[in-house]
Amino acid sequence: MTTTRREVLGWLAGLGAAAGLLPREAGASPRVTALRGATLIDSSGVRPNTTIVLADDRILAIGRDLPLPRGSTVLEGRFVIPGLWDMHVHGAFLDRITLPLCLVNGVTGIREMWGFPPIYELRGQIERGEVLGPRLVVGSAIIDGPHSTLPGALIATTPDEGRQAVRDAKAQGADFVKVYSYLDLPTLTAIADECARQAITFAGHCSNHVPLGDASDLGQKTFEHMYGLSFATSTRETQLRQAIADLPLDPANSFAWFKQVLEFERQAALTHSRSKAVRLANRLRRNNSALCPTMVAMRVYSSPADRFANDPRMKYMPAFYRDLWRDQLKNWAPVSQQEIRQQAEFFRRRQDQVAEMHEHGVEVLAGTDAGNPYSFSGFSVHDELELLVEAGLSPKAVLKAATRDATVRPGDAANLVVLDGDPLDDIRNTRRVHTVLARGKVLGPVERRTMLADVEKAAQEPFPTVQRTCC
Repeated sequence: MTTTRREVLGWLAGLGAAAGLLPREAGASPRVTALRGATLIDSSGVRPNTTIVLADDRILAIGRDLPLPRGSTVLEGRFVIPGLWDMHVHGAFLDRITLPLCLVNGVTGIREMWGFPPIYELRGQIERGEVLGPRLVVGSAIIDGPHSTLPGALIATTPDEGRQAVRDAKAQGADFVKVYSYLDLPTLTAIADECARQAITFAGHCSNHVPLGDASDLGQKTFEHMYGLSFATSTRETQLRQAIADLPLDPANSFAWFKQVLEFERQAALTHSRSKAVRLANRLRRNNSALCPTMVAMRVYSSPADRFANDPRMKYMPAFYRDLWRDQLKNWAPVSQQEIRQQAEFFRRRQDQVAEMHEHGVEVLAGTDAGNPYSFSGFSVHDELELLVEAGLSPKAVLKAATRDATVRPGDAANLVVLDGDPLDDIRNTRRVHTVLARGKVLGPVERRTMLADVEKAAQEPFPTVQRTCC
């Protein structure tokens, strides 16, 4: 027997009125879904044998043995976590690929790290319900200068140009300003000051010209890819920073300079100081600065170029990505046996440094650098969680990082992931996605398989030319 409108409204009034939850359109009955007998895992702890009731796109009630209206969609048992976030993504413009791959994998929010007007419009379409996708937080155009490895970067050669870039980003609709590797201290300082004036945050690479702690003091909110961390915790930081200052740069080949700086950073990791790490952690914590290590991407760049070439998830990527990623790795990947050993050790040391920062209270974010070689939208979030656990973080801490410390409460948006295994027992169980609930949609096994099939088909269609180097 179907539930009548009167029955549903009466039930909603009884259970949901305190949260102000009633159908938004008169005459329309809400879609009610219940997760019954579930183990709910969020930042508040573990709640076994819990019933979670959702009406349309909101969490209506959480408790035990809650009454359910006839006609409710009921899922029994299993483990439930808040929707996952990927805090470093490129490629939202590939909306038929990036967006569904995220949702299928339980990623209900992403931070797009290179913004431009079509992505700002896509963000609006998602919020208005015109496009199904994860929540988008979108950065500005990448601000770099006076040189850059990125052909599409916005170059700021002076502090005044840096200020103007911030004002333009705010006017265009960026959620935050993205800074990059070549900015000098006067320009970064001006960007930071203008961000404060415009009430917008800035995040991105640690500039190779500005120590990580100093950039944090300026107000930089997140530091990507572990860049700058080894310098900031090295007993040889002063000498190595002088080597950077003395390093000649050929504007026609700026990547060669960047790669030499990475070699200096590898050397810095060999002289790690625990006392310097504690002092750095204190600064980052005081400034509310977070680390987004993107270990998935850094592992690829530290490995031989062909190590991941046969990943079966390539079938979900645009066909041109295979050549694009192969060409990108020609500049990055170690070749000789000595280089391969050195880069593997460097990667492990950087993992240790991230775990050390976390141990001292620095926030760590889960991000993948999706869109770069063998970092796959949606899928690679689970890779990142495994690498964070491998680094030394607990599954509980990693889930907290991946869900942005979310607590599931009545009245919240119904962005949840239903798992077939306990992620606190084994973080690899986040891969065992049964159902995703996002924006009022219930994406069960059938729907998720259909979405994957559609992505695989879309990946074979021609796409416009994209930036050949990302970050």
